[in-house]
Amino acid sequence: MDEFAAQRMRVHRIDFSEMRGWSFQAGTHNLVHDSGRFYSVEGIRVEDPVGAVPQWSQPILNQPETAILGVLAREIDGVLHFLMQAKMEPGNRRGVQISPTVQATRSNYSRVHRGSPVPYVEYFRQAAGPSVLVDVRLSEQGSWFYRKRNRNIVVEVPADDAVETRPGYHWLTLGQLHSLLAEDDQVNMDARSVLACLPFLHGAPEDPQLADDSTGSGSVHDTSAVLRWLNRMRAEKEGSARLVPLGELDRWHRFDDRIAHDSGRFFDIVAVEVEAQGRETTRWTQPLLAPYGTGVAGLLLRYVDGVPQALVQARSEPGYVDVAELGPTVQYNPANLAALPASAAPPLLEELLEAPPERIMFDTLLSEEGGRFHHAANRYLIVAVDPAGPVPESPSHRWIPVHQLVALMQHSGYVNVEARTLVAALNSLTT
Repeated sequence: MDEFAAQRMRVHRIDFSEMRGWSFQAGTHNLVHDSGRFYSVEGIRVEDPVGAVPQWSQPILNQPETAILGVLAREIDGVLHFLMQAKMEPGNRRGVQISPTVQATRSNYSRVHRGSPVPYVEYFRQAAGPSVLVDVRLSEQGSWFYRKRNRNIVVEVPADDAVETRPGYHWLTLGQLHSLLAEDDQVNMDARSVLACLPFLHGAPEDPQLADDSTGSGSVHDTSAVLRWLNRMRAEKEGSARLVPLGELDRWHRFDDRIAHDSGRFFDIVAVEVEAQGRETTRWTQPLLAPYGTGVAGLLLRYVDGVPQALVQARSEPGYVDVAELGPTVQYNPANLAALPASAAPPLLEELLEAPPERIMFDTLLSEEGGRFHHAANRYLIVAVDPAGPVPESPSHRWIPVHQLVALMQHSGYVNVEARTLVAALNSLTT
């Protein structure tokens, strides 16, 4: 990372009135860009009759554009390498992080900001054929984004292709990336999402021997059965989520420098000014979502006949396109539950947080997307269950072989971004 230390970015909080190109829309009070592009801060009203909180409203980021999260791959001396970018984002907790070759919204790569062209973007916009190893639109955080999707794409170029290695970019092996993933805040969320989708790390996407488990130790289903279960959970989910004007939110208040909940919990919407070197635009202002506290995203893991199986949940978030996606065993923010009864704690929390050290396979603090969130982070955990103990179960959870999760990542709307990070972390332990 030393060669990337020359990058500089200065970020400081400002009042909303100091933002350039952003304003609160008359009538709705939504926070929008003057171009009508990039993203907006709007409101969402949620009804969840069977949830711990039956109804609430909140701000949410609405970014209809599909961004490109693209990674170039190439064999060097017979070993597959990936062209990664060392990139600073205004919301990063610790400056530079390893990022995809291209990480850009349509507004960025079509140069709405009138800045410099996005390097390497032509490889992904024109990609087709067998050189495309991964190409799928996948969701981001459904609690903070409204129906946000990114195009996760990996394109392999011929070994003799003279791809220019620009300053701030470096070819890294999968082993190097996996080593960096075990360190706090080294690999950003977008890179983790793309790397998790690589289809060759866990063998064939389907294995007939895993179609049924008659041992009584817990069900393992083929992919069709998993999808039927997820679709049933989606169909039976009560409640609704709909966009509303930001100015109509209950218990949220706008101050000169932030939009905040009257409890002082959850998150704020803040404004920042950014000065950066080596970016398409060197100075800009923007809003960011700034959460309180550190989240937890944990996966329980077991091995059956040497095959890793993950305990995933059908998790509903208001911003998902299709109600629910497969998420980690446990995903929550302790600070958000502080005012709720103990019964509101997620299922299987004790199995995750009270595991003995010898069963903790992965435990790393990783940041979420720094281009939209300010200092957002989760503690990511992978915990092996005790093979001699009871098998953890819950009506909202299923044991799924990891290779099935990777196969589902080749399609939109099935595996959430936190689960993808954990699959990338699991790859680092098993390859």
